[in-house]
Amino acid sequence: MSIFKSFGVNASGMTAQRYRMDIISQNVANANTTRTEDGTPYKRKIVTFSEKTTDPTTFGTIFARSRGMDIGDGVKVSRVFEDNQSEMKRVYDPAHPDADEDGYVWYPNVDIVTEMTNMIDSTRAYEANATAFSASKAMAMKGLNIGQTG
Repeated sequence: MSIFKSFGVNASGMTAQRYRMDIISQNVANANTTRTEDGTPYKRKIVTFSEKTTDPTTFGTIFARSRGMDIGDGVKVSRVFEDNQSEMKRVYDPAHPDADEDGYVWYPNVDIVTEMTNMIDSTRAYEANATAFSASKAMAMKGLNIGQTG
């Protein structure tokens, strides 16, 4: 793997984790949103990742695979979907403008503790990618300094 490819792999990881943090922040911000544009409560969003792969038709990729040396190109956000597994919260509040005829309000399926745990996880993954990026940069700088006389 070239040093520049390692930069790309780490950068893709940082970009993906930053996007995940954006979605988590959106979930936290909408934790009490009882009405969206379509009139329903906000639904928690989840980000999924997948491996970013090289073009399988290039000679270099085919050659690397045949030698068992194929290395991915990092990570990408494969999709963002609404969480339909978690139940919405039903709270009795007859004074709320979105209360139904029985006085209950449906709140989003956002759990702040879960979101904060996911935010910590995403932050740690971002930091790990940033550390690996810095290590790759340090190795590249050492390589450039090898031929210098001083």
